[in-house]
Amino acid sequence: MSVARDLRLLLRLRNFRRLLTVRLLSQSADGVYQVALASYVVFSPEKQTSAAAIASAMAVLLLPYSLIGPFAGVLLDRWPRRQVFLYGNLLRASLACCTALLILAAASDWLFYASALCVTAVNRFVLAGLSAALPRVVDADRLVVANSISPTAGTLAATAGGGLAFAVRLVADGSDAAVVLLGAMLYLLSALVSLSLPRALLGPGPDGYPLRLRAALTVTARGLLAGLRHLAQRPYAARALAAMTVIRFCYGALTVMVLMLARYAWSETESEGLALLGLAVGVSGAGFFIAAVLTPWAVGRLGRYGWIVACAGSAAVLVPALGLSFAALPMLLAAFVLGVVTQGSKIATDTIVQTSVDDSFRGRVFSLYDVLFNVAFVGAAGAAALMLPPDGRSMAVLVVVALLYASVATTMFRRRHTEAGG
Repeated sequence: MSVARDLRLLLRLRNFRRLLTVRLLSQSADGVYQVALASYVVFSPEKQTSAAAIASAMAVLLLPYSLIGPFAGVLLDRWPRRQVFLYGNLLRASLACCTALLILAAASDWLFYASALCVTAVNRFVLAGLSAALPRVVDADRLVVANSISPTAGTLAATAGGGLAFAVRLVADGSDAAVVLLGAMLYLLSALVSLSLPRALLGPGPDGYPLRLRAALTVTARGLLAGLRHLAQRPYAARALAAMTVIRFCYGALTVMVLMLARYAWSETESEGLALLGLAVGVSGAGFFIAAVLTPWAVGRLGRYGWIVACAGSAAVLVPALGLSFAALPMLLAAFVLGVVTQGSKIATDTIVQTSVDDSFRGRVFSLYDVLFNVAFVGAAGAAALMLPPDGRSMAVLVVVALLYASVATTMFRRRHTEAGG
């Protein structure tokens, strides 16, 4: 069956469309909010941003997910996931309004980061829940296509949200607070759309049970251990997660490099640098779209492991080839390649995890997946901060990233015939 026909059939599924709409609104709000944060932290005229400062901001915003992720997974396997989308987005809308007030009041950085941390912390529940709920609204035969459409459409929505944020910022005379308020409105809309889904439809399954918050710490520890044991019994999924973690590390290092290049090497003003960063995000978003179209066809011919091999191998060659000049145009082409590679690998990995992990464990495993994502990204930012010069030009970073991509391609190539479903 063709990808186009599968797509038409999926979009005829009412509950898939509703879940997809929740994701699109939620992730477009994420894109708006992230642009506001980047503008306020990195591109404010009064701030002299360094790679170390960017890494510190990422650590403040992302590292706590190492604690929140397992907690989110335990609750996602016990709370109605529809309610997580409803109350999570309502909470984020309220917190985003608080962030806007802090920007307007020129509050101290620690208060700003605390507010931003709360918004993005809730995001762990929502995104992990969306991935865990997807198999409840589509059949197994079309899960690869659904994984191509849903997360990629969410990423494109985040990119579109970022573009909308740039436009609002221009209209609002550079007001980051106005951009944050736009994000709050989109979070509210996502919460309202989630009410169109039946409360019990998205799981968890009947073997889950209600959980009171006072028991959360004990259940979190037990649930984390159970999730790890469950994943250890499924090496096919565990190896895919390990490969995706390395790919995410590479993406994080190159993200910091592009931020520094846009801020100092490619532009003379902060607004020009922010515009170039927005262009890089848009080009990468185009790569996400191509990955969504290409991945079902590629997985059908190469297998899930084989497609990850192709993605990582391509990046190992093209990233240094395009990036060593450190010029804007070749780096934008590299951003497109990274969009295809990262999203293509993620679609394959999501499908591997969803088809290899029992439904009652999916919330925990996807939360662990999130933890690996964020630790890898922050670790990459820290490593890049140690290696990058002030203007962002570093041959060493590009060489290390290329070697890591090559190691993923080599390892997965050796394993592609030894695991079921590869």
